[in-house]
Amino acid sequence: MPPRHTIAKAVTVTGTALHAGVSVTMILAPAASGSGIVFRRADLGADIPALYLHVGETRLGTVLEQGGVKVGVVEHLMAAAAGLEIDDLLVTLDGPEPPILDGDALSYLTLLESAGMADQDRARTAIRVLKPVTVESGDAKASLLTAERLSYAYDLSFPVIGEQYYEFAFTRAGFKAQIAPARTFGFLSELEALNRMNLAKGASLANTLALDATGVVNSETQRFADEFVRHKILDAIGDMALAGAPLIARFEGRKSGHATNNALLRALFADPGNYQRVEL
Repeated sequence: MPPRHTIAKAVTVTGTALHAGVSVTMILAPAASGSGIVFRRADLGADIPALYLHVGETRLGTVLEQGGVKVGVVEHLMAAAAGLEIDDLLVTLDGPEPPILDGDALSYLTLLESAGMADQDRARTAIRVLKPVTVESGDAKASLLTAERLSYAYDLSFPVIGEQYYEFAFTRAGFKAQIAPARTFGFLSELEALNRMNLAKGASLANTLALDATGVVNSETQRFADEFVRHKILDAIGDMALAGAPLIARFEGRKSGHATNNALLRALFADPGNYQRVEL
């Protein structure tokens, strides 16, 4: 049976928070076996386990909240940890969000890889989906279906972008090459309004694919023709990692986002007949 994984040593990075626009220093450190992934607000002296039950907000990012303390935009880092099959990790921040870095998961994954991997003294466990679970909100829909291995499929439809579809059968190498490099995106027309709401203050053409009425403004930085749908799968991987253990299921999304993803996990765990915890 494969063991749980953490990282071998602590690594540190400083960068700009996507929404708050402030400089944040993040320390990724090994954690005790079985502790899971925990976000620590060093500036507020509070810890928040990275679990779906602690998601308090899903507007333009997945926000963990407990006892009035928040950590925003955790999905990219959670996706990177899932992509490396890291089970236990302590994430210490001196601000409200992890630094956005390149707006992808690859920058976090590279940082985690530089720390090295360490085996833990417990076996890895997973959550096997036993029957289909679906949530819908308007024209958004997300499902977890029974499967023998973890996979993702997403159907995207956005103004300017059009329609994109992508399927991804999870492997570590596949995640690093096909999903992790896909960066976040947004519309320039919304930026001023978001800034007035104290959001997207750290967004730039260096970390975000920017769209206007004609297409991608900074297309020279685009990594894939279908980068947008790949990033939606990246987000889904990060959000599903808040289950607290890897899933054995097929995720399917259509126009879904962080709110739908969180509602899907809540629906999954609402009925014990939906799932089974198994050793890998």
